[in-house]
Amino acid sequence: MKGRKLLMIPGPIEFEPDVLQALGMATTSHVAPNFIEVFGKSLELMRDVWNSPKGQPFIVAGTGTLAMDMSVANLIEQGDNVLIISSGYFGKRFKDIFDGYGANTTILEAPLGEAVSLDLIEKELKSKKYKALTITHVDTSTGMLIDPKPIAQLAQKYNTLSILDGVCSVAGEEINQDEWGIDVVLTASQKAIGVPPGLALLMVSQKAMEVWKNRKTPIPNYYSDWNNWLPVMKAYEERRPSYFGTPAVNLIVALETSLKIICKEGIENRVKRHKNLAKAFRAGITALNLEILPQTTDIAANTLTAVYYPKGIVGAKLLSKIASNDIIVAGGLLSGIQTSYFRIGHMGSVSPNDLVAVLAALERSLLELGYDVESGKSLQAFQGELLKAK
Repeated sequence: MKGRKLLMIPGPIEFEPDVLQALGMATTSHVAPNFIEVFGKSLELMRDVWNSPKGQPFIVAGTGTLAMDMSVANLIEQGDNVLIISSGYFGKRFKDIFDGYGANTTILEAPLGEAVSLDLIEKELKSKKYKALTITHVDTSTGMLIDPKPIAQLAQKYNTLSILDGVCSVAGEEINQDEWGIDVVLTASQKAIGVPPGLALLMVSQKAMEVWKNRKTPIPNYYSDWNNWLPVMKAYEERRPSYFGTPAVNLIVALETSLKIICKEGIENRVKRHKNLAKAFRAGITALNLEILPQTTDIAANTLTAVYYPKGIVGAKLLSKIASNDIIVAGGLLSGIQTSYFRIGHMGSVSPNDLVAVLAALERSLLELGYDVESGKSLQAFQGELLKAK
């Protein structure tokens, strides 16, 4: 990269040039015919990316946290029981949001680096009636990947709504929302969707929409209320103007551009590419005798990797060295172990060359700090694993 550093954090990510060009267009009216077409097409393309032909998409100016808030505000009423299956920082954030709306929350957690067992989840669902459960598909704080399919099946068995936090997974990990019976899948624009920060994106099942329509109490949040947003989504998809709050015009133009890129690649091909790159990258990390937070590779995310600092290496010095080699990675996020690990994002338009650059900078930085590792070993492991996938 010339003139700037390569951004390899778990979001925002490196964006496609066409997306950035779309973002920089002259801003048009939010009710102009050309923008109405862009907005409507974006809603339609979301169904393809989410694998949810029957879902109701929402595009709202905001963050991933807003998407979480919207799912809670519209589906949960005071006193409802909610089960939170946590694998890190963002499971606990879900608890805070539910608590704020007066839900009775139960949180299930496994030891760090492990996934909550299906047996434990089912035991809890048997114990009382739960209105909803949440799953963090990929927790950005730990690099943990949770398989939502069997949990969604349990939710259906016990007539419980399932809400999937897909902020760090949509368009990078396998998701078949309708087939798996997941009621809400939410994300944010700046991760694998490949658009600069500023959009909250949700896909809601018809079952969840019925639950929302039949709630007994008003929604205690004006901005998040689907009563305000659904008419707008319906209108734009029918190519009619509508208004509640001014949409993020340029971001939505960029979103349509990115969704077209994703669909052209094909969501199955895109997920496969993420898996292959992640597997090869973990091989490179292992070759450096470094450990990742997930206890097994089966529950390691394909959109980012969380890596423990090696013994004897000061984390801040390592990150500074990597930055001096023109690569930006992220420090730890999970409370209690923040200074024990770092995180590398590899999602969206990420290429093998990007990850070669990351491994080279990481290896070189470790060597400069006196870490005992064979020069070139991580790159050899990465290339070897990648060639196997061809």
